[in-house]
Amino acid sequence: MNFKAWWHRLGSPKWFYRVSGPWQSLFLSLALALLAIGTVWGLAFAPPDYQQGNSFRIIYVHVPAAMLAQSVYLLLGVAGALLLVWRMKLAGLVLETLVPFGMGATALALFSGAIWGKPTWGAWWVFDGRTTATLVLLFLYFGLHALRRAIPDPAAASRACALLAIVGVINIPIIKYSVHWWTTLHQGATFKLTTAPAMPAAMWAPLLVNVLGAYCLLAANLVAKLRNAILRRERSSRWVRDLMDGSQPSIGPAPSPNRPSAAPSHSQRSAAP
Repeated sequence: MNFKAWWHRLGSPKWFYRVSGPWQSLFLSLALALLAIGTVWGLAFAPPDYQQGNSFRIIYVHVPAAMLAQSVYLLLGVAGALLLVWRMKLAGLVLETLVPFGMGATALALFSGAIWGKPTWGAWWVFDGRTTATLVLLFLYFGLHALRRAIPDPAAASRACALLAIVGVINIPIIKYSVHWWTTLHQGATFKLTTAPAMPAAMWAPLLVNVLGAYCLLAANLVAKLRNAILRRERSSRWVRDLMDGSQPSIGPAPSPNRPSAAPSHSQRSAAP
């Protein structure tokens, strides 16, 4: 399959529904296993921090939630660009289904950050660059959710949400680099591709397991929501009606109307007058 054919298939809800059947259970199983291992490992077996003591353990919830909040919005921005430029149907469904998950991840990041900030900074909330930009991110998710509800036409709502998602992506580098641009109470990035983590392996290894589990949970949620949205959006299509009736939908290309019919069998020829 060449790239052009693969690209067109990638945007087809029908093709995605056919191939994504086993993905949901796979990603969900990985997510549950990784999150269980990482959480128990981090909360029960990781050593306490030499300055923060046991209060640092909220990192095993806060960091995965914060990473998901930003990653989901980046994915929404990419989906918005694909929808506006290539009119990809699946991208519009991604814009519709991912917003609640990103909203929940951002709210969890802010809540867990407040719990962590009280014993560490002495305050539940401070208006430094990163916390304020993360709050703006939550408002962007609220805006995407409200904008879709305010526009009755699904196609127009998807285009409006795509534009807002693309514009809002500018907030992601602000969240990431705010600790370098302004005076802040926040620490730098926990994980970097270029350098090893500053904390010992006994502390960052369970965090990495939880981060991987969180992304598997995102993948499982996205696949499940997309499959449901595809059935709802394509309910008038023949392949969905066949699926609901219990017959196997036809995924391959329809036969050409100019293709000659097969030759009659021996029994058919003998029955002819």
